[in-house]
Amino acid sequence: MEINATYNSLVAVGDSFTEGMSDQKPDGSYRGWADVLAGRLAARSPGFRYANLAVRGKLIGQIVDEQVDLAAGMKADVVTLVGGLNDTLRPKVDMVRVRDLLTEAVERLTPSCGQLVLMRSPGRNGPVMERFRPRMEELFTHIDGLAAAHGAVVVDLYGAPSLGDPRLWDVDRLHLTADGHRRVAEAVWQSLGLAPEEDWRTPLPPAVRPGWASRRIADARFAKEHLGPWIGRRLTGRSSGDGRAPKRPELLPYEPPAGA
Repeated sequence: MEINATYNSLVAVGDSFTEGMSDQKPDGSYRGWADVLAGRLAARSPGFRYANLAVRGKLIGQIVDEQVDLAAGMKADVVTLVGGLNDTLRPKVDMVRVRDLLTEAVERLTPSCGQLVLMRSPGRNGPVMERFRPRMEELFTHIDGLAAAHGAVVVDLYGAPSLGDPRLWDVDRLHLTADGHRRVAEAVWQSLGLAPEEDWRTPLPPAVRPGWASRRIADARFAKEHLGPWIGRRLTGRSSGDGRAPKRPELLPYEPPAGA
């Protein structure tokens, strides 16, 4: 990896993690680590171009079918691919198929970009994480092997205890806060050989554990506003991304948001 290299284009491929939930802007749209990274790269490279094809709720098969060929055709300097985690969170999953599809995505993207970036995704500490940890680690082991075989960079977010801190996760317990996304952007930035601007692994200050009543209120809110609807979509075969288009479907010059 060239130190302090110049990158002129970025394409982000994936699901809600890369779309940017829950780093919400005042207008209700989502920023996220990929947008933050694009802004920082653009500041170093006039004419920098950026596309974000990620859509919330997408499974790895949908990512391969709907995003990979489009991303490959853009011939970007950097392509980030994060997918498969939604599959591991389903009640039933064929991990062999997930691994095969991820392999297909990597094999199709690698020849078409300057640098492919993969990730070992973060996970919020808690009982849900423990239930799905074996599947996640199986996925991450496969990602490590793909990176070694194809020259991809792996950003190990899973190995950073700080990103498991519940305070870096939104109330839906599935998506990072703005601070969490900022840390991910810094992690990818450093993985591209660029000079660190902060230690993204730094733990948050010690927290005072909420009282029993506060925890139960938070649990009830989570169940009503997030867990219930999520289960409902699983039972009916729906996805939060159904009918939703990517927020940046074309590789176009990056323009800072108004007021940035």
